Order: sequence, then structure tokens, then C-alpha cells
Amino acid sequence: MDNFLMKPKVDFAFKEIMAEEKARIGFLSAVLKIKPENVKNTQILNTNLRKEQEDDKQGILDVRLLMNDNIEIDIEIQLSALKVWADRSLFYLSKMYVDHISSGQDYKVFKKCVSISILDFDLFRGETEFYSCFHIREDTRHFIYTDKMEFHVIELTKLSEKLREDCRDIELWARFINAERREEFDMLAQKDQYIASAYEHLQVISQDKEKRLEYEARQKAILDYNQMMREAEERGEERGREQGAERINQLNSLLIQEKRFEDLERSTKDKDFQQQLMHYYNL
Repeated sequence: MDNFLMKPKVDFAFKEIMAEEKARIGFLSAVLKIKPENVKNTQILNTNLRKEQEDDKQGILDVRLLMNDNIEIDIEIQLSALKVWADRSLFYLSKMYVDHISSGQDYKVFKKCVSISILDFDLFRGETEFYSCFHIREDTRHFIYTDKMEFHVIELTKLSEKLREDCRDIELWARFINAERREEFDMLAQKDQYIASAYEHLQVISQDKEKRLEYEARQKAILDYNQMMREAEERGEERGREQGAERINQLNSLLIQEKRFEDLERSTKDKDFQQQLMHYYNL
């Protein structure tokens, strides 16, 4: 037996951890700020990779849960930056909400829908807290319009370097998901019995040959996808630089033709003036 441990923030590993009931209860109680004994029952609703399009190579490996028979929860992990994450999570939570009702049913069938996003990038620029929770509230008096939709966002990149003694359970879970070294897991497991159960399950699945192959395939798919996105972005930036250089050359040529030498010299130093000239010449 080797010392290999899956990284919990790889969605395949996280979903396997959530298959363990005690870990599932501990995580939900920490995020939703309820006592573990108030989590009466939980049921995993999805087991397959969800694809947005037929040719989607990466897919979405989320965890869809039903808690206490009246709350539906969708948990997703996203490792690479995605600026439209808020709109995306709203779309999927709205779809999950609408799917509750069929023709002829009344509005009493709607369950509360909760989105939990675990992100390895900064979604809220300028904010320092790693955890945020959102409801639909009145703007000035702040009372809840409806409690049927709720969003929780965990930004792993905003975790502080040191763990406070009085930290909340959700911080322990965020650090567990973000952990990579065995000593980190050992320390966190000593602080919380539910994390200890999650860690024990993580060690078991990490030594399962078939699950390890699935984990490594999933990790490779994520890395390949991220690399492909980076290369596409680099190609776009390169084309942008080339097009920008071509436009500047065209502008310089026109200024020389019209003997606007002072404007030519100024445009090399003043970017705003250069843009004004580009607009003037429709470049």
C-alpha cells in the first residue's frame, strides 16, 4: 500500500467522499449552519457525469442531494476561473427549481433549492472572506422575499494561511477540501469527527485501483481542458497583438503620407491620442 491520496477538490474524489453518509451529514451541517442531528436523511440523486453539450469533453461532475425530503442541494467544484459563474449557478438552480413542477400541479410542490459552489479562484474581487451566503431579500429592509433559493460560495483561494482555534466548521471543511498533504488531513481529522470520517473514506478510495484510475482520468481531463483553454487564450492574445501592430503601422503610414509628423511623434507617447487618431481614420 502506497501513500497516495486523492485531492478532495478534484470533483471525482469529492463526489466519492460525499457517498459516505457521515461525511455528507457533516459537510451539509457545516455549510447550511444546522446541527448534524437536524439532518434527518440525505439521498444522492445523481450518479452520472452531466454534459452541457453532446461534444462536451470535460462535463460536470456535481453532487445532487435531497435532504430531509424537502431541500434539494447541488454541489459543484470549479478549479479554473469562470467569470460567469454566478449567472451559471443561477441558471442551473433555477432549472432545478422549475423541474419540480409538472402540468396540473400547484406551487406547493416546490422544494427549497440550494447551490453550493466550491471555487479554486476569486469570484468576488475585492472581498477577503472565503465564504459567502446569498438569499433573495428586500433591498432596504432586508427581509426575505422567499427562502426557496439559496446560494453558498466557498472561495478556497481566500483561506488564510493559519487556522484559528475558534474557526467555524465550514472553514475546517474548506481546508479539508483544499488539503493535499497527509499532515494537513491528520490535523483536521483530529478537530472534527465528520471530517475524520471523510478522511478515512478518502484513504480507502485512494487505495482502490479502479477508483484511482477513474480519479486520474478525471484529473487528466480537467488538466487537458484547462491547458486547451489557456492555449486558446494565448492564441487570441497573439492575434490581438498582431492586429494591433498592423493597425498602428497603418496609422503611422497615413500620418507620414499626410506629413503629420508632430502627430506621429505624439501618438507614440500618448496612447489616448493614438486611439483618437485610430478612430478618426476608422482603423
